[in-house]
Amino acid sequence: MNCIRCQSKTFSMAAIAFTMLVLLFAGAGSPARAQTQLKTIENPEGGTIVYGQVDGANSQAAAMGAVLRSVHNNCGAKPQVGKLFRVRNTNSVAVFFTVVNRTQGNKPVAGLLIATEVASNHIEAALVTDDAARFGSTVNPMLTKLFSVWHAAGAGAASGPATGEHSAGRSAPPATLRMVRAPDNSAMVGIPDGWTLKGNGGTVMVVDPNYNVIINLNLCRWATNPYGGYRNAPGSYEKIIYPSNVEPVRGFPGLLREFWRANGNRIDFRIARSEQVPAPPGQRCVHAIGRGLIGVQNAAEKDLFEMETLLCTTAPNAMGDYMVSLSLSSIAPNFADKWRATVGAIFASFQVNEAVVAQEAHAIAAPAIAAIHQIGRDAAARYAATDAANDAQHAGYWAQQDSNARRGQAFSNYLLDQTVIQDNNMYGNGTVGHGTAWNSTADALVRSNPGRYEIVQTPNFWKGVDY
Repeated sequence: MNCIRCQSKTFSMAAIAFTMLVLLFAGAGSPARAQTQLKTIENPEGGTIVYGQVDGANSQAAAMGAVLRSVHNNCGAKPQVGKLFRVRNTNSVAVFFTVVNRTQGNKPVAGLLIATEVASNHIEAALVTDDAARFGSTVNPMLTKLFSVWHAAGAGAASGPATGEHSAGRSAPPATLRMVRAPDNSAMVGIPDGWTLKGNGGTVMVVDPNYNVIINLNLCRWATNPYGGYRNAPGSYEKIIYPSNVEPVRGFPGLLREFWRANGNRIDFRIARSEQVPAPPGQRCVHAIGRGLIGVQNAAEKDLFEMETLLCTTAPNAMGDYMVSLSLSSIAPNFADKWRATVGAIFASFQVNEAVVAQEAHAIAAPAIAAIHQIGRDAAARYAATDAANDAQHAGYWAQQDSNARRGQAFSNYLLDQTVIQDNNMYGNGTVGHGTAWNSTADALVRSNPGRYEIVQTPNFWKGVDY
């Protein structure tokens, strides 16, 4: 059960979905307008599929905001949303999200929300959700069912594979997974038959029998700022040495190389796309896609594996130390189409036993590790959902135009309580820079020095920095 459904287990699936539709969709307008005919789709395989008109909403952003606020109210936790995408060949927009269902034992839930403008002041939305561990493998069937009956989104025109880094071939469907626990019970993840799992302390490695797929989830290592001659200190090889104040996307390549150096290894990673993704206050995360190989430098192009990474850092402590977490998948070039969707499903199934991790990692800042693991689960669910949706016949999602991306980032920032700010004197020499900060931080900066800091409005977002 998840918080998108009614909490009583005695209701039928139809009653469950209808009840939550009333809560989610009618909540966007006044009670007097809550009589819209809402629909649910029976789905014996699991998950929830609902759709209908969002009363009172006069824009797609308003409709999506209303639905996500209702999810927040019903789950007891704020949804973590990805970037807004446009549905191919339509005027519909969509966003993947994850949320922790506080009312059902802190169970992770993943979902996809779609909104479309049918006519002036007539906005319809659809919501597909499931447990985060299942969403990577159930989103395709749910989308197929949804678009077979819901035509407001004009999804029938959205056929063919999606564009993007993974569009070279059509991914095979995810393999059947079985949940396997780490030896110390600190984590569990779904893997296909014949694959192996190793790990402890909330960190796992999954490999296929022939090492064509290697997945590392939540590798954690301490880092320190390169001050005070630490590089020459005994044992420095065990700790990452990298500045904590580097802009995350710009600093990602160097920090990734330093992570593997501290592990006694090296990596050749050629980035196709990297972006900063939402993270809790005090932490920063970068998601990157590309091709690479671990253990070598200057590898031949034909030998490079398809790679996807999520790298997160905590704020430094008084000593300048901070924690770095890395989740990474590598797929051999001839097997990328076969295993890509399966890798996504594995990411989405990853769960951490926070109690065990806290016990084992108390000496190395368990709260920081627990927060990073939550980021990993949320990002993994979005990753899996996005990758799986690329295979759906009726739903290819991508950032289509600069104007769409600007509007999408503005909407994402609104949901995440974030603001883009401009610093007109970054280094005391007149250098101008942009950055994303929590609203409270942005407001405080502008109030403290309005001549230096200013809020950046949506039309002025910088490509590659703010969206």
